[in-house]
Amino acid sequence: MYVLQFSFEQTNGIVAEVIQKVADKSYLEKLLNYNDPTGIPHQKTAGLNWMKSFGIHADQEHIAIVSGAQNALAITLTALFEPGNRIATDLYTYSNFIELAKMFHIQLVPIPGDQFGMLPNELEKQCCQTKIHGIFLMPSCCNPTTVMISDFRKHELAVVIRKHHLILIEDDIHAFLTAGIISDYQQPVFNLLPEQSVYICGTTKSICSGLRVAYMVYGDALRENILQAIFNVNVKTSSLDAEVITELILSGRAHEIVSQKQQLAQSANNMYFEYFPLSKPVGHPLSFYRWLSIQEHYDAVQLETDLKRRGIRVFHSDRFLSGPTTPNKYLRVALSSTNSLDELKIGLETLKQYLG
Repeated sequence: MYVLQFSFEQTNGIVAEVIQKVADKSYLEKLLNYNDPTGIPHQKTAGLNWMKSFGIHADQEHIAIVSGAQNALAITLTALFEPGNRIATDLYTYSNFIELAKMFHIQLVPIPGDQFGMLPNELEKQCCQTKIHGIFLMPSCCNPTTVMISDFRKHELAVVIRKHHLILIEDDIHAFLTAGIISDYQQPVFNLLPEQSVYICGTTKSICSGLRVAYMVYGDALRENILQAIFNVNVKTSSLDAEVITELILSGRAHEIVSQKQQLAQSANNMYFEYFPLSKPVGHPLSFYRWLSIQEHYDAVQLETDLKRRGIRVFHSDRFLSGPTTPNKYLRVALSSTNSLDELKIGLETLKQYLG
């Protein structure tokens, strides 16, 4: 089963309006060929402008437009890793990255963490015990745990990453919920290690799920391998899709979408905590999903099946484990996949009743 999570699709009406505008452009035909496999220059410029607020500063030679964050991860693994290589990850991490690693025969090394993110001393210990080639982080909001890596922890991790020459894969798809909103956010980890890092900024959560567009930013030492992998895997990403995202950014409509999604996320989280209150705040306050602790006696498959019969699709924590099973069990509860907040309320009520 694919572990999909939608992203408040109520804003797609704005995207549809902009698609009509792009279709009327005088240079429409130029968006339909093989030229500019890493992105047309003005599209790259728009992407760089979009990422400035996240702290990313790069040039045209070190950015590529690809077909979504998942595609960026596949390109990165193809370009920079070999079968048998090891990549350090959070104990609970993005399930699609786990599946990609399996496909590429790459071993994931789970590293414990706390409320501030992955523990540097645990990463150091694993690097000393075995050869680790890379590290995968989602600093702005880890999927599924909602943990944000604090600024002081980014610096601590960067020391270990630099010391052991790890390639950093920074999936920062949730930066739009963090930069300028969370006071602790200062910069991406990429800025601390630009020559050994790949920064991935997807637009599927921030702007539109169905337009598969993401930006990859990379150090010069990684550039040639990444460009070769982009050509081998994609040939190129649709310039038409990239133009829609570009028009959304340049017209200001993308910021309008982000603002609406932030408001919807706030309302959805407020509703969630009415049903599942916490004694103290945990994780990102605007996360599109929550990480709900459950009793360990629940069977993962049975629980997902029972809830699906009740019209709810949630995912058990076993799907997100990068290593051996643990006694603690959770559910990832998506807050952004319903058609309305009223529908979300019904789902949360049903989930609350089921769990007792």
